[in-house]
Amino acid sequence: MHFRFAEIDDCPLLGELNHQLVQDEGHRNPMTVAQLAERMAAWLAGEYRAVMFEDAGTVVGYALYRTEPEYIYLRQLFVRSERRRRGIGRQALEWLRQNAWRDARRVRIDVLVDNATAQAFWRAVGFREYCITMEAER
Repeated sequence: MHFRFAEIDDCPLLGELNHQLVQDEGHRNPMTVAQLAERMAAWLAGEYRAVMFEDAGTVVGYALYRTEPEYIYLRQLFVRSERRRRGIGRQALEWLRQNAWRDARRVRIDVLVDNATAQAFWRAVGFREYCITMEAER
């Protein structure tokens, strides 16, 4: 497995992968692949960084995060569905902790309430609930 920081040129692919993530997790984000790629470019030009996960020259996933004063906010972690359950997510988190997040005291994530698979993964790699965000539609 090879890990590298994403460049602006990676945004079209990141948009495709982000679209798959939106579908997989059941998120209600209606953005198109092109819109997601454009948003990714804006994030990378701003406060976010992305790391691409490659195996044999093929991108199999990515992580998108930003550094806050008290923690790392890991906004997205994605592994292509056909490559899941092979330890790639765990490897990626370990690489991030040892390389990109060396000085971070904590990492925060958001997980959708109905995404039981993601919740199980995050618990298995040491994450615990900290708060619950609630909303009401009008």
